[in-house]
Amino acid sequence: MKYVPHKYQTFATEFIETHEQCVLMLDMGLGKTVCSLTAINNLIYDYFAVRKVLIIAPLRVARDTWPAEIRKWDHLKHLTFSVVLGTVAERKAALFRKANVYLINRENISWLIEDSGFSFDFDMIVIDELSSFKSHQAKRFKSLLKARPKVSRIVGLTGTPSSNGLMDLWAEYKLIDHGQRLGRFISHYRDMFFVPDKRNMQVIFSYKPRDGAEAEIHRRITDITISMKSLDYLEMPKLINNYISVELSCAEKAKYQTLKKQMVLELGDKEIDAVNAAALSNKLLQLANGAIYYEDKKYLEVHSRKLDALEDLIEAANGKPVMVAYWFKHDLERIKKRFPQARDLKSSQDITDWNDGKIPVALIHSFSAGHGLNLQAGGSTLIWFGLTWSLELYQQTNARLYRQGQTSTVIIHHILCRDTIDEQVIQALQRKDGIQASLIDAVKANLEETK
Repeated sequence: MKYVPHKYQTFATEFIETHEQCVLMLDMGLGKTVCSLTAINNLIYDYFAVRKVLIIAPLRVARDTWPAEIRKWDHLKHLTFSVVLGTVAERKAALFRKANVYLINRENISWLIEDSGFSFDFDMIVIDELSSFKSHQAKRFKSLLKARPKVSRIVGLTGTPSSNGLMDLWAEYKLIDHGQRLGRFISHYRDMFFVPDKRNMQVIFSYKPRDGAEAEIHRRITDITISMKSLDYLEMPKLINNYISVELSCAEKAKYQTLKKQMVLELGDKEIDAVNAAALSNKLLQLANGAIYYEDKKYLEVHSRKLDALEDLIEAANGKPVMVAYWFKHDLERIKKRFPQARDLKSSQDITDWNDGKIPVALIHSFSAGHGLNLQAGGSTLIWFGLTWSLELYQQTNARLYRQGQTSTVIIHHILCRDTIDEQVIQALQRKDGIQASLIDAVKANLEETK
């Protein structure tokens, strides 16, 4: 796909290229990944300033998002990458592989530096979700800090760098500039900019900024930091659709293909069957979501791919409220089990609490939330965990947040299971096809493929 950047994306890319140390605070949906990759590509192939890049990201983001972006854009076709994940042997093999970019999850950064046996010979580091290094006591922070002097270029990417307050910034910027701007030691930073807040005699539980501290901290970091809010760079109200692909394992794909081709699937001692095309569509959607009913109200879990992706999105929101649209009841039950803080929007009080910002993760069913609810005051991020074939319900659910009175850019994430019926559903919705005809046509095509 041809990359035609917005002006703000060009600016962000050039900022990375011209600053050896920098932090980009970009809202979700502004394209921080492609901006960074474009800069990396230019630094390697145009300026010859970089040879080997390490990108540190959340597990599933390192595994799926960054590789997908590299493959997606035409201008990145010469950029080679290696994903350093899996077993120790798999990780070592990935490090042996020659590439421009090496992708690793943040949980393995200590292993890479302390235990892998490989020389840390990267000349550029990109930290996706810099806020995950906000704790100066965490092992990952201490390990990366040891290796930091070996690297000349470093980029920190984040949407909300200080979700727990300004205290978070010290560790993040210590990695970026060795403590040049906010001090070499956390104690000095704390004494300079904060005073005790909650305490019990000599025991201090929390700190609050001194008068003028926020402005001074911002002044100190402004030369290496850019912050971009959707509100500033996108015409409002704006709607951004984002598509996140998750991939089944070989065993999970085999189960899906068996059901798709034979309309029957054995899971343990249970047999799942589909009596017609409509039933098959329903079963395939369930399987793509991660669980499948084998009899009334009873289901079997098959995979957690979408739950893992949902966890990444909630974490990336860094405290911003998110709304999750589900379709099957087992989706609701499994989401609640994974995220105890999630709350189903059912009563008037639930809706009031959401609009008052009291619910971090709201759960809605497309059918019940499709019409008449004003939910735009509570947040601007909607995540489709399970899709519906109904164009009307899809559009009406989106309209709960994307409507008059919304003051922020609305970002709608769609978690799609690759090479499954999810892709037919989203294509049908994008084409604005009819409901029942799209359902039957897609499933019919699946059946005909087996003949």
